[in-house]
Amino acid sequence: MTKYTVQGTKSSPFIDFDPTSGVFEIRGESYPENCSRFYTPMFDWLASYMDSAPRTRTELNMEVIYFNSSTSKVFMDLFDMLDNEAAKGRNIVVNWRYHEENEIAQECGEEFMEDVSNVRFNLVEIPA
Repeated sequence: MTKYTVQGTKSSPFIDFDPTSGVFEIRGESYPENCSRFYTPMFDWLASYMDSAPRTRTELNMEVIYFNSSTSKVFMDLFDMLDNEAAKGRNIVVNWRYHEENEIAQECGEEFMEDVSNVRFNLVEIPA
């Protein structure tokens, strides 16, 4: 399986999912014009990864400075998908990284964390 990588733009995040290491990254801002069109290939890749990859540790590092409400729904779907996989026995860790001065990002991370029960969800403060 090959890596899934999308270069970031002003309105869409950098995405790098490495199936070999199991380390995934989403970083930047997210308010693409068509959120569904932007993220659907990522979900397709993830579904394939979950079906074919060994049940080793998967780590998702997220550092999203700003995102719109459409992206928030996508992230909820992403965390639901990961939580369902973790319920099946997969070791999944999400590191929600936020800058200490970005209270909105912290609060969003706390809300996402409340919605998962099987994923280990860490809030990681980045000092200014």
